Amino acid sequence: MAIFKGAGVAIVTPMKDNQDVNYDKLEEMINEQIAAGTDAIVIAGTTGESSTLTMEEHRDVIKAAVEFTKHRIPVVAGTGSNCTRTAIQLSQEAEEVGVDGLLIVTPYYNKATQQGLIGHYSQIADNTKCPIIMYNVPGRTGCNLLPETVAELFKSKENIVGLKEATGNLAQASQTMYLTDGKIDMYSGEDGLVVPLMSIGAIGVISVWSNVAPAKVHQMCDSFFKGDIETARRIQREGLPLVDALFSEVNPIPVKKALNLMGKEAGPLRSPLCEMGEANASKLAEVMKAYGILKNRSDFSKADE
Repeated sequence: MAIFKGAGVAIVTPMKDNQDVNYDKLEEMINEQIAAGTDAIVIAGTTGESSTLTMEEHRDVIKAAVEFTKHRIPVVAGTGSNCTRTAIQLSQEAEEVGVDGLLIVTPYYNKATQQGLIGHYSQIADNTKCPIIMYNVPGRTGCNLLPETVAELFKSKENIVGLKEATGNLAQASQTMYLTDGKIDMYSGEDGLVVPLMSIGAIGVISVWSNVAPAKVHQMCDSFFKGDIETARRIQREGLPLVDALFSEVNPIPVKKALNLMGKEAGPLRSPLCEMGEANASKLAEVMKAYGILKNRSDFSKADE
């Protein structure tokens, strides 16, 4: 059984002005996401600034998300690292606090070979009972998890169940589905390609877009699964200008700016991330107004079915 199906939000980690984690705001955001129909909370991933959290903060943020969610929807924790031992430690800590699944990015910077990736994920899988979603985002990691490698890991390790596919390469994604007999739980890691990936068998998205338009992203996925393909296509198309603006600078710079513009008090970014450039911020605000999420915050209530 899949960890979740539909729209999982890659939720930001809100910060206070002094850059401490703002747990009150995190709880508020999680409650708003659940009220809007989001299907899973994905905590401490790239969008959650996991790379600038201390080990203690990383554990505490995941624990808080589990407590705030109260088993209403699944919680998936980002526990990847470019060090296998560290990834195992983070995964075991997340398992101890009760997450429903793990999102594990490929090692970055040290750029493992495919054999190294098999060893990396196999060791993690052997040291936790939690279901694992592998995360392939070569544009950020410099490391591409090839379809043959995904298939070998999926078939050899019972708790490796999914893939967050963020290559932007539909042919590679199709090959992955082919080699896993269409059985791997694939999630789009590209907000602009959710419907195309669902058309080849993906079961949802791990979404930055959901931070600012959770009801829409949920409705897009739900419509697709109910057979209302035209509604899903329309929501995907209409969201593309916003998605482009949300990735006009390195994630999560734009999405935190967007949330702050919406009055959600996501707070500052931790260095080396910095505030959004003035020109891009202005364009983001224009796109948000056109999409209806600056003047009208109704997207945080469930969309009309």
